Amino acid sequence: MEFSKRLQQLPPQFFAALASKVAQAIAEGRDIINLGQGNPDQPTPLHIIEALQQSAENPLTHKYSPFRGIPELRQAAADFYWREYGVEINPNTEVAILGGTKIGLVELPLAMLNPGDYMLLPDPGYPDYLSGVALADVQFDTMPLMAANDFLPDYDALSHEVKKRAKLMYINYPNNPTGGVADQAFFEKTVAFARENNMMVAHDFAYGAIGFDGVKPASFLQAAGAKEVGIELYTLSKSYNMAGWRVGFAVGNAKMIEAINIIQDHLFCSLFPAVQHAAAEALLAEQDCVEALRATYESRRNVLIEEARRIGWDVTAPKGSFFAWLPVPEGFTSQQFTDLLLDQADVAVASGNGFGEYGEGYVRVGLLVSEERMKEAITRVEKLGLFKVPAN
Repeated sequence: MEFSKRLQQLPPQFFAALASKVAQAIAEGRDIINLGQGNPDQPTPLHIIEALQQSAENPLTHKYSPFRGIPELRQAAADFYWREYGVEINPNTEVAILGGTKIGLVELPLAMLNPGDYMLLPDPGYPDYLSGVALADVQFDTMPLMAANDFLPDYDALSHEVKKRAKLMYINYPNNPTGGVADQAFFEKTVAFARENNMMVAHDFAYGAIGFDGVKPASFLQAAGAKEVGIELYTLSKSYNMAGWRVGFAVGNAKMIEAINIIQDHLFCSLFPAVQHAAAEALLAEQDCVEALRATYESRRNVLIEEARRIGWDVTAPKGSFFAWLPVPEGFTSQQFTDLLLDQADVAVASGNGFGEYGEGYVRVGLLVSEERMKEAITRVEKLGLFKVPAN
């Protein structure tokens, strides 16, 4: 037996390989501080769990869900967008319920592109964007995200050929892995760019609730005309510590939403209704838990940056997400530095080159351990003697 060519051309699963290395180290009895993961470490808020429990006790939720999700969750997504961003969403035509937004991001090229078509992807970027490229048998060009441009793509630097052949573009702010953020002016420029080049846009808004220094991340859909060219994908994994629940949604352009819904009609029977009821509760209830979580990540960020600078590591504080994008010491590649930290300091980070060519020279650090463990991780790095504290 042989795997299909489509399966054979899938890229290696970057996060699975990373998790395997960490698991092996832990199995050896080592005390690994895992800063390489993107898995929230806090529990789901109690009121969301209670909503799940109450719904699960109702025999009606044990039946198949409507293919396109329960009306209550589609309406909750629309109400959430109006409350949080002042964006009007039609719950019947502009919402697609997803079993986690990764599904939508992988499905979209299958739903909207033909073999040989081109996409535009950020570099560095979420590795699973490439899964959709491979499954849809499409091509892609990249948009470098550079520190000098605040990790925003420079549309003017793209060649005429690249601009004209791309039919779909992915962007992601607050950004994984760089921690960069985008404002409404950037999104308005993105809408104009998409219109000029007859291009669709998908904004991965996974970290939409996590902005620092008093700045709330903007929604792409707040830009005038955004729904004419694209969609936004929002997950409950990060905002509500619901990663294992696998629930999110896409909102925006009705044609793109319908395409996602059609492909899902053939692949799934939607989500367990009780999970959908709990998701609606998360979106509609008081959002104190979200603010408390955001504040926790900001406090951890501050500890990480302060401790890194204390040992002479020249780092820049992320503006959003729960990741920090840290430069590797001189003389190391990203992978060499990552391996050194795991082998000699029992600290796991994600190698920047796993996120693309322009990730080389960086490692991604997750703000997903306690402040005490964060301090301990930097202390372990300090003992390697790789950094020099600048003289006062």
